[in-house]
Amino acid sequence: MVGHGEEEPVYEIAVAVPKRRAKEGDESEDCVEVLVEEFRKVGLITERVVGIADEFIKLAAPLEILGRTAAELRMKKPTHIGMDLQFEWEDVHAFVRQPDGSLFSWCERFHFYRHLIYGIVNKSRSDIILKWDAKEIHWEPGEPLLQRLESESIVKQVFPIHVEAKRKELLGSWALNWLDFTRQPIDDIYLYFGTKIAVYFAFLGMYTRWMMFPAGLGLISQLIDFGPFQFLVLPIFFVCITLWAVVFFQFWKRKNSALLTRWQISYSVGADPGYDLGYKLSGKEWSSIQSPVEIARKEEQDRSKDKEKFQREEWFGAFLRIRNDAIVILSIICLQLPFELAYAHLYEVVESDVIKFGLTAIYLVLIQHFTRIGGKVSVQLINHERNVSREYRADSLVYKVFGLYFMQSYIGLFYHALLHRNFMTLRQVLIQRLIISEVLENLWENSFPYLKYSYKKHKVRKKKRCEKGSTRGRIQFASRVEKEYLKPSYSASIGDELEDGLFDDFLELALQFGMIMMFACAFPLAFAFAALNNITEIRTDALKLLVMMKRPVPRAAVTIGAWLNIFQFLIVMSICTNSALLCIYDQEGKWKIEPGLAAILVMEHVLLLIKFGVSRFVPEEPAWVRAHRVKNATQAQDVCSKQLLRTISAGEKLFLEATKDD
Repeated sequence: MVGHGEEEPVYEIAVAVPKRRAKEGDESEDCVEVLVEEFRKVGLITERVVGIADEFIKLAAPLEILGRTAAELRMKKPTHIGMDLQFEWEDVHAFVRQPDGSLFSWCERFHFYRHLIYGIVNKSRSDIILKWDAKEIHWEPGEPLLQRLESESIVKQVFPIHVEAKRKELLGSWALNWLDFTRQPIDDIYLYFGTKIAVYFAFLGMYTRWMMFPAGLGLISQLIDFGPFQFLVLPIFFVCITLWAVVFFQFWKRKNSALLTRWQISYSVGADPGYDLGYKLSGKEWSSIQSPVEIARKEEQDRSKDKEKFQREEWFGAFLRIRNDAIVILSIICLQLPFELAYAHLYEVVESDVIKFGLTAIYLVLIQHFTRIGGKVSVQLINHERNVSREYRADSLVYKVFGLYFMQSYIGLFYHALLHRNFMTLRQVLIQRLIISEVLENLWENSFPYLKYSYKKHKVRKKKRCEKGSTRGRIQFASRVEKEYLKPSYSASIGDELEDGLFDDFLELALQFGMIMMFACAFPLAFAFAALNNITEIRTDALKLLVMMKRPVPRAAVTIGAWLNIFQFLIVMSICTNSALLCIYDQEGKWKIEPGLAAILVMEHVLLLIKFGVSRFVPEEPAWVRAHRVKNATQAQDVCSKQLLRTISAGEKLFLEATKDD
């Protein structure tokens, strides 16, 4: 791979354009020829592939081109002394490399590719006339060429492509490796897909591995008869799974910080990666001519000038977020809540299974449209918020849309559990949601991309036969890049403006977690079903990314973001709901005195205190991560101190020499 220590170029980006239909002899003005030539001028390696219906330009970048692009963008990278310094191609050996020995991560390389290909502009003072078939295109001075061709629908799509050797390696060691259950090559996933997807699979693997404890506990509580102590089984189970959930998420934070340190990513857990990445790419230059006193005075003036502006923007942005959240909450209460309660009530009172089935089908169709509309409205509201980065905007969208799904997924369960107190119906609904729904969801999640891909191939073949005027013979897709082009993108069900397919994957985990936690005392076996489902989910999600979809665009976020707060919220909700379930736990649905309402309320408050107190006893960073960070900070301070002393010394010498001359 060029740029990764290998000789052969590895193509990572493709540009799809239509096949040219004009006659030969006009190639000097052909816009695709000009585009290819401009790619080569900026240092990219190109290869043109002709498919059945379209043509593709595959792009690779030598290491030097990537390095000089990083220097041009003033990107900061970690060095061996523990400091993040502005990248310089001439000092390339001073910077820390990736775990596989490459200099830049996939997220960084993708950013460089976009900068190179979208940075091609008309540098002349007049329009350049380009031709496509019989159409003339005016390329204006200073106008990006790729954007111009996209607006004319000549460039159909720019997309990452799979690296076949690495894809096959991940298939063998990850997607098709069922023997290891929850073990995954997280470092390889990070290098190939980027940070956000790697963090998701690290979370999914750890979550599934830890799920074995409550799954075993649930099996024991259901299969073993404890005789006179049977009434204590559910309260003890409830306390154990609550402590399990609290400790798990605290240890997940530790694992997250350890992964970032291992990958040489200098974001702290909870920091905004979008802001930090923007800072790294913009750089911050210190002039060696200015004295430290002048620098300090200038910074103090800038701080006092900008303080009022920042405070005004901060509070106005907070007001916009509160207003938008209020709109979403009122919409859920006034529109969705009555609809969900009506469906839950009808499902309870209707006796015919056929009518229940039809009612559920109508409900699912309507709720899908409602959720889609809610997602679009949420995106419009977020576009008027003042979020500092794309990831903050994505988190804001997650909070708003999850409110819709929360009401959709749990209001029926709350209705059966707390209003009717019908545990038999509650268990039936839980089994339906956990087993039938998740199985169907996995089948649909993995079959729909294949059906969509097959339909696109069918359309291409049909169109080609119509052009040839023949219906005989099977048209084969020989080009792998064309096959990838026809595959669906890794996008979210609510749209891909702010989120990608990780939204649906995290949503599925969050809804599952809420269901098994909030109604744990009603159905302890739910944890065993969830564990089996998650073991399958790891492999099916891996197959989806490697086989069924285009290679996703990498995201710079390094935590699970808003989903962590959602999981924490579900833990608090589970403490309240399970405490209520223990109070009314009998076959008739009547309030019980034993073990006592007061005892249940005391247990609830104790568990809430434990939930918020565990974070004080289990640090979010492992000791070796803190030691590594302190060591790097000490080294950075020593280097800065020496540089500062040299600057002061040089300034004093210049001052003394100027005084002697006077």
